[in-house]
Amino acid sequence: MNQIEKDARTWAMLCHLAGFMFYLLPGVGQIVGPLIIWLIKKDEYGFVDEQGKEAINFQISFTIYGLISAFLLIAFIGILLIPMLLVAQIVLMVIAAIKANDGEHYRYPLTIRFIS
Repeated sequence: MNQIEKDARTWAMLCHLAGFMFYLLPGVGQIVGPLIIWLIKKDEYGFVDEQGKEAINFQISFTIYGLISAFLLIAFIGILLIPMLLVAQIVLMVIAAIKANDGEHYRYPLTIRFIS
């Protein structure tokens, strides 16, 4: 049995899945969703604090990568990069949510650590 309590694992999982808010509020939802959960629960659960920061850093990083890809549409490179980024973002968020729900400390690849 995992030592991290179920509530902490659930909230950490929701931090990762809150990135799907992008589809409701494009441009900012992917950052606002995890940020709200993290701000509310970070002091209550250390695991949520850690995984919330990870989710926010990932979403900020991928937002930056998306903006760069959008700029690269001029050179037609963005046509390939944008779909790849979207697929990678979805797959990585689902993996992170599953790991968090299992109580595992997950770190996203290719993430700039803005919040430490």
